[in-house]
Amino acid sequence: QVQLSESGGGLVQSGGSLRLSCAASGTFHAIDAMAWYRQDPGSQRKLVAEISSGGTTKYTDSVKGRFTISPFNAANTMYLQMNNLRPEDTAVYFCNANVDAGDYYYTTWGQGTQVTVAS
Repeated sequence: QVQLSESGGGLVQSGGSLRLSCAASGTFHAIDAMAWYRQDPGSQRKLVAEISSGGTTKYTDSVKGRFTISPFNAANTMYLQMNNLRPEDTAVYFCNANVDAGDYYYTTWGQGTQVTVAS
């Protein structure tokens, strides 16, 4: 099974930048689609950005032009570069991957990393 672990969250001033990392460990055949989600207290987890195995990206409207998702690299780490951060970006951010186990696919999540943007 694949385990995902996020890092890179923290407190930043409005207009600042953060880069979130998501490291994958464990054994797997391949990783298919990858994504970042975020969740506010009391709200459902929402998609922020996703990237297919072919490299096609998709972003929620509020982060377009500010966030960039990159796929897993040779070190099995994916990133979310977040620029020009706003207070409304404050949330717990989770990475997500659709894993090809050879005979079947499954989805796995990291534990989340807190991002707080101060106005």
